[in-house]
Amino acid sequence: MGTFFKDQDPEETKDWLDSLEGVIEKEGSEKADFLLRKLTDRARELGVSTSPGVLTPYSNTILPENEDKIPGDSIVARNVAAYVRWNAMAMVARANKDGKGLGGHIATYTSVSAMYEVGYNWFFRGPESKSGADLIYFQGHSSPGIYSRAFVEGRLDEKHLKNFRQEVGGHGLSSYPHPWLMPDFWQFPTVSMGLGPMAAIYQARFMRYMESRELRSAGDRKVWVFMGDGESDEPESLGALSLAARENLDNLIFVVNCNLQRLDGPVRGNGKIIQELEGRFRGAGWHVIKLLWGSEWDAVLQRDNEGLLLKKNSARWWMVIFRPFAPVAPNIYGKKYLVTILVCWLSWKI
Repeated sequence: MGTFFKDQDPEETKDWLDSLEGVIEKEGSEKADFLLRKLTDRARELGVSTSPGVLTPYSNTILPENEDKIPGDSIVARNVAAYVRWNAMAMVARANKDGKGLGGHIATYTSVSAMYEVGYNWFFRGPESKSGADLIYFQGHSSPGIYSRAFVEGRLDEKHLKNFRQEVGGHGLSSYPHPWLMPDFWQFPTVSMGLGPMAAIYQARFMRYMESRELRSAGDRKVWVFMGDGESDEPESLGALSLAARENLDNLIFVVNCNLQRLDGPVRGNGKIIQELEGRFRGAGWHVIKLLWGSEWDAVLQRDNEGLLLKKNSARWWMVIFRPFAPVAPNIYGKKYLVTILVCWLSWKI
């Protein structure tokens, strides 16, 4: 379980696990499932907020001790990422000079850039791969960063960047991924009322279909989908999730960028859109991995022996993280939580 809960009595935990194994061995899996459901129901009756198998704790799924280190010289990759972010920002800012009002959604790329860079450097397969290149459905509103990286790689020139969102003259860049306008650059359209994610699911299914008919081997090619939490409100975005699970499409990976932004305002203010989406994906049969905290927070969370920080996580949590001495903080969390945050933070820093 991806949580920093400190097990104070591992022997008791082992007894519970041994008992479960005994039930499965003697009475079968149906009885074990029945007991687990009864325990869950009883826990809820007693006021325990739990959704085993659907919702996991509001923390990273993979514990720090189980994480793999980034291979090679990550400093070079970090610097490249910085150049890409700078060029993306400069391109959008220049496009909006003199009151042009062209827009550019620069905040979207800022929030997803680290995930893209990890993919570019260590996950995405290129055309030289034995089974062929991976297929990537980029988050449409992050297009400035994709253009910026292509510029850093030498695939686009400065004239292209000067004509961001001004492609009428033939040497500009389309606002979003648009294979018809830029056939040599974009592979899939992904800003179409949520149709990108659905199209990706059927793409992965078609690859499996071709392989099962012995027409074309899919090998280890992957279909990657990058989408936003606001985009998940479009009915089509999540409309085919059950198909992917039913067809066992292990060649399909969704990366949901939860930045609490959408075109017409903030994502619904429940403060835990990540939990909501986890429930929808898990409920449809998907395997879900959550990444909420950077490695710099591992030591802070591990020092929280009572688990208070995880219990109080919400959108307001960020106000306390970045403004821990703000007058409003005690009213949100109570003095005990504020003290816990400050003690964990300061002890980690020291």
